[in-house]
Amino acid sequence: MPTPAEALDVALERAVGRIGQPFIDESETLVRVENVCVNVQNRACVRLLLACLTAKLSNPSVDIRKPYTEIGDSDAYSGRAIDEMYISPFINRHRLPCNSTTAFLTPALRNIDATLTPRTELVGRPRALYRDVLLLLNDIHSGEVSPEDLLAETVRRLLVIRDERDARVQALRSSLRSDADAVPLSSETIVTLIGQHLSSPRSSRLPTLVVAAAYSVASEHLGERALPLESHTAADERTGALGDVQITFMDDNNVITAYEMKTRRVSIGDIDRALTKISDSGTRPDNYIFVTTEPIEDRVSEYASKIYDESGGIEFVVLDCIGFLRHFLHLFHRLRTRFLEAYQDLVLNEPESAVSHPLKEAFLALRLAAESGE
Repeated sequence: MPTPAEALDVALERAVGRIGQPFIDESETLVRVENVCVNVQNRACVRLLLACLTAKLSNPSVDIRKPYTEIGDSDAYSGRAIDEMYISPFINRHRLPCNSTTAFLTPALRNIDATLTPRTELVGRPRALYRDVLLLLNDIHSGEVSPEDLLAETVRRLLVIRDERDARVQALRSSLRSDADAVPLSSETIVTLIGQHLSSPRSSRLPTLVVAAAYSVASEHLGERALPLESHTAADERTGALGDVQITFMDDNNVITAYEMKTRRVSIGDIDRALTKISDSGTRPDNYIFVTTEPIEDRVSEYASKIYDESGGIEFVVLDCIGFLRHFLHLFHRLRTRFLEAYQDLVLNEPESAVSHPLKEAFLALRLAAESGE
């Protein structure tokens, strides 16, 4: 039997060899595979399918519907182990449009100790998507579809989606202004452009990228730099980070300013938790700055201003994200185009779990409209 890695490589080779021709003739099965692969709101189901198929191919004795050792049966297996050990490097290596983290820790797929049958009620949305993936697993178990063909078809469809997305992004980037003599976008136009992007759905990662881009282009002027960003899903308690963006002097790694991003109103409790985090870390930054996309309450600003003496000299402040950006672009007016390019690079290079592909395309479309004067 092939190892899990070998099974995935064979599926990839088959998929590349007939990228335009499906491996499955049954139309309902093809529709289910399509639904699982293309849904942009839920990327857990496709990773579940990849992991279960890979496990079945590397060990035909397992019941593909039992990816939980907690079930306790001899034909059960650890879908999470397959997912983390083999699916993650496979999708990262080939840039497949999947989440960067395991499916088995999502709310709908964790803490299960029963066989996944079409009657299983998985608490996730959209419900039809979970039903599709359960039906696909059942088709394998009943022998109606071969695991080899279903894995190859899933990989083929993901490759098609990847290539289509790459083509759209390349077309949008090629349409952007490239004339060196053209008048660059004004600071206020860039503020409007970024503001529109921040108002898009599922944009919680974007304020972090705004601040990171600002420091990336102004570092040499400030004598300060931003440390590499942690994963969007990484908790500060696990990484040891003080904030979403951490600023140090150019020549050392001691955090002097920490930024914490909020896509909701900052509360007094947020400030208290930040104080506790600083105390537990043993690090004393000069500034701890909250950046929010929501209105700032006067009582929260007043509370933050009182922390300076109580904390022994740590400045706390709550800033509006757009206000921060506007001040930065006018302060470093000649860096505005470099900022826009840095922000674009960060957006396009983020994993899909942090910035979805539609959100990446949305930025390019917004920038194209701004440069076209629309």
